[in-house]
Formats: sequence, structure tokens, C-alpha cells
Amino acid sequence: MDLFEYQAKALFGKHDVPTTPGRVADTAEEAEKIAAEIGKPVVVKAQVKVGGRGKAGGVKLADDPAEAKKHAEDILGLDIKGHVVKRLLVAEASDIAEEYYISFLLDRANRNYLAMCSVEGGVEIEQVAEETPDRLARINIDPTVGVDEAKAREIAAAGHLPEEVLDAAAVTIAKLYEVFIAEDATLVEVNPLVRTPDDQILALDGKVTLDENAEFRHKESFEDFSDAGTTDPLELKAKENDLNYVKLDGQVGIIGNGAGLVMSTLDVVAYAGEQYGVGPANFLDIGGGASAEVMANGLDVILGDEQVKSVFVNVFGGITACDAVANGIVKALEILGDEANKPLVVRLDGNNVEEGRKILADANHPLVTLAENMDSGADKAAELASK
Repeated sequence: MDLFEYQAKALFGKHDVPTTPGRVADTAEEAEKIAAEIGKPVVVKAQVKVGGRGKAGGVKLADDPAEAKKHAEDILGLDIKGHVVKRLLVAEASDIAEEYYISFLLDRANRNYLAMCSVEGGVEIEQVAEETPDRLARINIDPTVGVDEAKAREIAAAGHLPEEVLDAAAVTIAKLYEVFIAEDATLVEVNPLVRTPDDQILALDGKVTLDENAEFRHKESFEDFSDAGTTDPLELKAKENDLNYVKLDGQVGIIGNGAGLVMSTLDVVAYAGEQYGVGPANFLDIGGGASAEVMANGLDVILGDEQVKSVFVNVFGGITACDAVANGIVKALEILGDEANKPLVVRLDGNNVEEGRKILADANHPLVTLAENMDSGADKAAELASK
């Protein structure tokens, strides 16, 4: 789960990472009030989960509350790379002597952690990597050892930070690693990490991605930080029913059991749909328990997508046998009633496949078409969606 900057800074504060004080505003009037309470020049920052805010006009300095209000009026509603600004962070402006870059992230390829640090902060890190790669240090971190202040100083030195701020930078970098580990993050990034004229090191910005697989360990954080306003309502509905669902842009809804099978189904539907001008509408893995309730919940989510014109149910019976899946489909259609109003193509294979197919054939539901294999099922579902 990606966090907004103000949420990232809330985690920073929890772990004593030095940053600038500020609060969130939803209106220009709130921004003016916060600026007045801070009583110093402030920066008004768009809260969107995308980079390039400054270039897009989403970050403005204000010398007084009236100017903060004016900037807030200009920024709210601004479209930044497809993200509409609905919330602002109004924070105390900081005197900046230099800007640096620091991040911790998962190095999946090497099954390790990776620290990246550069004296060239304040710009997109991709630009630094391309134009001055020698200024971007990449330091492997052993998860069993971690990052203490000595290691953090090594990281800062490798990133070419000035000698006179290495000790102060090491303290902040070590605390950022603490955030990375304690909050089960997959990314903690600060750009810029700033040096003030009196050699303090502050996290002026913050980007954090939390590992959703660790939600059970951080239920309060996930509840506080979840952003229903930017999450697709179908994905929210699926999450409430513990379904692994991702909405896509196609017309063929897809249900399968097992992530590998569902991903293969996406590919086959995409290929079959080329001749009909349609594509997969979602990823939905119902897992091993294809009960009537699970199937009904899955169909309810998919059929709630106005783009969906047909549904392809592709199940390989294993621990959950095909006859149980077939009964689940029949009962799910009964549960949904008139809400089930789009054609379903069902392909069953594996454990008890003949029994499963017989159950569906005997039910003779007008919306259900049985497919012999995955290819023919995908082709039929794509054809029905095109009509």
C-alpha cells in the first residue's frame, strides 16, 4: 500500500525521524488556519501518490496565511499525472543548504535489502542514475545484520555526502531503516533529505510503501492509512469479502482458483480477445475454497463491473473437487438471482471433473455454457463479450 506524504511523515514521527511540523488540510480555509498556527513561512504541498508534484505546480511556498490560502485554492483540484488533488499538507518551510537522496527497498532479484544514497537530491532519482550514476550509491544490506549508525554513516559516505554532516546523516538514515523494518515496508524513500544551514538533517519529504502481506501485524496503520477515495469500489468490495481481485480495463470477467491459473487465463483471454476487440476485465483468484458463498461473492463483484459483458470461470479441481465447484456455481446463481445477468463460460478440469460437468449440465442454467478446455472457453467468452 502506497502512502501519501503526510502518512509517511506520521510514521517518521513515530520513529523519531527529524522532519518539519505540519498538518493536513482539505480546504483552502483550513490551509490558511494551519499556516496561521504555524506562524512562519510554510510550504503547501499536494497530496497525491505520484512524483513530479513540484513541476506540475503542486508545491508552493507561502510567506503568510493569506498566500497559503491562495496557493491552496490553486492546488486543490489540480490534475497531476491523472491524480486529482483533494488534500494538502501545510508544513513549516525549512531553510535548505543542500539536498540529498536516501532510500531503503527490497532487492527482490538478490533476495536482499538495498540502500540507495546520493548527494544529488531534490530531482528524480532516475535522472541521477542516468546522468551521474557515480553519484548514486547502491549498498546491499544484510537483513540479519541491519543498519546501525556505523553502517548508516558508511551509506552516507558512499553517497558522497559531505564529511561534516556524516554523523548527523547517519542518525537520520538509521532511523529511516528502523521505519523500513518496524513497519514492514517495501520502500522508504526521502527526496529530498535536506541539510539546513546549521547542519541539521531533515526528512523534508517521504514516500513509503507498506507490504500488504504484513497487514495482520499492522491493522491499525492499514485502517488509518487506507484511502477509500482513490481505491476502486469493486476492489474495496472484493477486499471486504477476502477476495484476491484486481480490476482491469477489459470486458471478460475472470474467475479462477490459484494465482498461476488466473494469470494464464488472463493471457489466453487476451489472445482470444484480439479477434473480437475485447480483453480481460479483472484478476480474481478464489483460492482453494470455491464454496457457493465464495463463488457468489466473486460473481457479485465481477457482475458489478459495468464494463464486463461475459464471465469466464476457469477452475482446476484439486483439494476442492470439481463437483463442489459446480455446486458452488449453481447455488451462487440462485443466491444472486436477477443480479446474475451476463453469460458465464465454465471450464472445469481435474478432480471429479465428470461429476462437476454433469451437475452444471443438469442445472441447465440459461446463462451457463460449458467449455471443454481453456482455449475454447476463452474464445467463447470473448465472442460472447463482443456481442
